[in-house]
Formats: sequence, C-alpha cells, structure tokens
Amino acid sequence: MKLTLRVWRQQNADTPGAMATYQVDDVSQDMSFLEMLDVLNEELILKGEEPVAFDHDCREGICGACSLVINGDAHGPERTTTCQLHMRSFRDGDTIDIEPWRAAAFPVIKDLVVDRSAFDRVIQAGGYITAPTGSAPEAHATPVPKADADYAFEHAECIGCGACVAACPNGAAMLFTSAKVNHLNVLPQGSPERETRVLDMVSQMDAEGFGGCTLTGECATACPKGIPLFSITAMNKEWLRASRKVKR
Repeated sequence: MKLTLRVWRQQNADTPGAMATYQVDDVSQDMSFLEMLDVLNEELILKGEEPVAFDHDCREGICGACSLVINGDAHGPERTTTCQLHMRSFRDGDTIDIEPWRAAAFPVIKDLVVDRSAFDRVIQAGGYITAPTGSAPEAHATPVPKADADYAFEHAECIGCGACVAACPNGAAMLFTSAKVNHLNVLPQGSPERETRVLDMVSQMDAEGFGGCTLTGECATACPKGIPLFSITAMNKEWLRASRKVKR
C-alpha cells in the first residue's frame, strides 16, 4: 500500500506544532500501525531528518503506552490499542492524520508523545490497599463472591492508556478514575480505604486539570478494554456515600 501520512510534529510543550506530510510506500497490510511508523522513521533517518517521536512499549495491547489519535479517533478505527491496530484497516492511497492525545492534563512532550503522569498521581492518591508485610496469605483465606470478583476484574482491565480522556469532548478522566476506584472497592482487601480512596482520587483528578464529565459516553466507546460507562455512575454513588460518612 501507498499512504499519505499527516503527522503532528512539535519540538516540545513550549513551541507551537504543525502537521507534516509524508509519503510511505510498500506498506504491508499485515503490519501493525506502529510498525508502519517504524518504516517511516527508518526512511526519515536515512534522509538525515529527525524521526517522529511516539510512545510504545509492549506492543501487545497490555501496557497502555501507545497513544495516538488516528483520523480523529483515539487508537484509530478499530476498538483496540494502537499497537494492535493493523494496516489492513486502511486502504491503498488513504491519507491518515496522526495526532497526540489532546487534553489540558496531557501536555505534549514531543511530537506524538504526551505526559500522562497525571494518571500516576491519581493512582498514588488512593489506588492501593493496606496489606501486611510478610508471607503472602493463602489464596482462599478470604472468600470473594464470584459476582464481586467478576466486577473487580472487569474494572481491573483498565491499562491507563488515556483513550477515554482523548475521546472525551471535555477531556475528563472519570472512566479511568472510576475503574481504579471500583476494582478495589468491592474486594475485602480494599475495604479499609474504601471511603478515603474515592474522595482522595477524585480530588486529585480534579487538581490535575481534567475536564468535567457530562456522560456523553465517548470514553466507553473509545476504551480498548471495554470499561463500561456504568463504572462512572458507580463511582459517583461511592463518592456521595463517602462524602456523607467521612468528615474532612
């Protein structure tokens, strides 16, 4: 395939960016999207030009590092991560626009790379459990009902990629935060911090400059791991319950 790529180039957060146009030939339909970018960068390096900076790590859809807006969609036209998106989703001769996540809380570091450390600080605010030191407890020592286990696993699938923020017209991080709150709150191990967790994580989320949620649902549509929209309403209920119970 022959493709025209319009790629966002930006030296750093303090300099203005712009779209740059490149042509790539001999793109195999079996390539992943990131492999196609590797081909582009190899060509740029051979020409003595600066390669395009983009985030990646495992390239297996697990780590959440890859983060591109492709033709206006977070992670592209398929419901998957950018690294698991393959070029067979495009046609010969297509023009593809490639941009970084767009959110005030995700400042551009360079080109397609953004700073998502705001997510780390939200998790640090309460995404943990009190665990005694020493040997690991016996696996069946604390029974967990299957419904609760399934609920926790469903929310634990969040990989923190930020597609929910990038897709949200308000730049909200409610789906991410709710996934991190809900997957711990239903487990016995998460009970000691249940109230403070949701209050502290929501407070930190607001402090990071994410937008307000209006439940448009774009976040759940873009999420490559299928975190459900009801996760947000569940967290809102937890927050209201905790606000009445915990005196600050």
